[in-house]
Amino acid sequence: MRMPQLGPDAASGRQGTGGGLNLSVALTPNLRTRPILDGFVGAEGIEMTLLELHPSELFWRQLKFAEFDVAEMSVSSLLMATARGDDRFVGLPVFTTRFFFQNWILIRKTAGIERPQDLKGKRVGVPEYQQTAALWSRGILEHEFGVTPRDMEFWMERTPESSHGGSTGFKPPEGVTVHGIPEDNNIGKMLLAEDLDATLLYIPGGTMIDRSTADLHNHPDFGPLFPDPYAEGKRYFEKTGLYPINHGMVVRREIAEKHPWVMLSLLKAFDEAAQLADRQRLEHARYHIDAGLLPSEADDALATPLVRHGVAANRKVLETIAAYSHEQGLTPRRLELEEIFAASTLDR
Repeated sequence: MRMPQLGPDAASGRQGTGGGLNLSVALTPNLRTRPILDGFVGAEGIEMTLLELHPSELFWRQLKFAEFDVAEMSVSSLLMATARGDDRFVGLPVFTTRFFFQNWILIRKTAGIERPQDLKGKRVGVPEYQQTAALWSRGILEHEFGVTPRDMEFWMERTPESSHGGSTGFKPPEGVTVHGIPEDNNIGKMLLAEDLDATLLYIPGGTMIDRSTADLHNHPDFGPLFPDPYAEGKRYFEKTGLYPINHGMVVRREIAEKHPWVMLSLLKAFDEAAQLADRQRLEHARYHIDAGLLPSEADDALATPLVRHGVAANRKVLETIAAYSHEQGLTPRRLELEEIFAASTLDR
């Protein structure tokens, strides 16, 4: 069930009318959270007041106001907040989205960028320097192709007031050039004007936080850094075994400490939601297999879940992003996973 927007005082761990703990839960829409947002899966002992938001707005509201009892969260922002001593949240190892973020890099075709190494010396846009997608893409560029953050000149669209970094104490890392884009301009306009050569990711649509509106993904003058994203994703996964995580989740600490059972109840619910989404996806694919639109071999591949929740199941990828965050100067030290996630979830 979808609910209207909630204020800062909404559902702060109150007992629900049905005897369950009433918690406000804010999520971004995706296949693995859809069963919860649509009410097909619930959490034992919890009445969830649900809100669906764009990630840019959701993370900003949670980092700035701790507005929701349970919320999806940028993994990079969670690392930074934890490192600076922000103890408002406890990490819940539910990882709702994953991507090969190097495939999100968009280039201007006339900028002379034929391969990743050509990004050296280029002017590169980024909605927010600290965001998880940008953190992963910089880490992949450095570790796979020898292009460090210091090799590029960055232009950031989000202002301190509207950025996640405004709540996590972000400052440009030493030796890295990060300009702020004036409020009357944006990444899309700068790419069209040839004031930028590329962008690590592009968020069009004019959200509450992001200002770009031009449709560059379908513009003939722009294209992906990797012309064959499937081949690059396959290469990277086979080489590293990493399927980069984008979003995790957090629970307000006062709730996690007063009601420690909440963490495992929520984790179980999101596991069930992911399993339901996987079954629905596989059933949909089998219609295509039966119709001859997909090869029969696809059945075995699709039956293998690539997205799993829990710390133990994701330790390598979580330790990698923690290492990248420290390498890139976003966190002053490399955080241990035990500092981030609830103790009861570490062996899951």
